[in-house]
Amino acid sequence: MNKTKLTLALAVPVVLAACASAPNQAQVEELYQSMVKAAFRTEGIAKVERITQVDETNSACSQADAQGKPLDAKVAQALEAANFKTIRWPANDKFVGDWKKGEAIAQSGRGQTWTDTASTPNGGNCYNCHQIDKKEISYGTIGPSLYNYAKLRGVSNPNDAASRPIVAYTWGKIWNSKAYNACSNMPRAGHAGTLNEEQVSHLVALLLDPNSPVNKD
Repeated sequence: MNKTKLTLALAVPVVLAACASAPNQAQVEELYQSMVKAAFRTEGIAKVERITQVDETNSACSQADAQGKPLDAKVAQALEAANFKTIRWPANDKFVGDWKKGEAIAQSGRGQTWTDTASTPNGGNCYNCHQIDKKEISYGTIGPSLYNYAKLRGVSNPNDAASRPIVAYTWGKIWNSKAYNACSNMPRAGHAGTLNEEQVSHLVALLLDPNSPVNKD
């Protein structure tokens, strides 16, 4: 997001005229906030707060990105630990749901628009960033391919005790990706309230069930 802020700032003559050089971080932030206030409004369940940097992790990563350097390792470690504490593990200890429902969630980008209600089921929009099913010809490449996810990790039965570490990691990564990589581009689906526990369990099944298209040759 900070790259966008900087681009917008450089494109505004009045800002450049007021500065002997390119705007600094504080000036970019001030301009960004004024543009958000002028151009966006809360409508229905779509809140302006979604696009503001109120989260410590996002803010730290954005600042590091704007400075063109990686986040300090100790800061990253601390942020990851803090995010890990926010992961809500399944209350009934049921990590693995129905992969068919998971496929539908992965395919859907529905939800959280101003015309939706708070009770409208959201999609995961996973294909926007990942390859999942080898038959899918349209998918994003921002994230790694997830095809053969379970096979590559040696999981033949996700309900087996030996597979528990991978199952838990998969759940945690979907719930809050920044618990494992502070500046991950992956949305924090559970943490942000985009997906609920049941939906996350279905996505875990999509990735780990041997009958899922993810793990079929």
